[in-house]
Amino acid sequence: MSFDEFVDYHKNKHAPLFASIPEADKYVRKYVVSHPIKAPGFPEPMYDGITDIYFDSFDDYHQFFAAENFLNKVYPDHSNFFDTQNVIMLVTIETVIKS
Repeated sequence: MSFDEFVDYHKNKHAPLFASIPEADKYVRKYVVSHPIKAPGFPEPMYDGITDIYFDSFDDYHQFFAAENFLNKVYPDHSNFFDTQNVIMLVTIETVIKS
């Protein structure tokens, strides 16, 4: 799949699917998809996209990703556009310095 096809699928098919399950309203505080742009003076992007998912707690995180709707509807869609062997996950605590 081309980069443009990936971005289209991620934003216009997968993201709405993710947001459509009831658990997204119940457990997810914020969901953001970002895609790199080529910019002068910056290296070639290493990845085609970033997904930020915000939860209020690890319990909410676990509840969401264990939900049948996620496991049966959203998770299977990953293989349609992700290189699942090269996905990197990072769990963080966000510290807002200036907003």
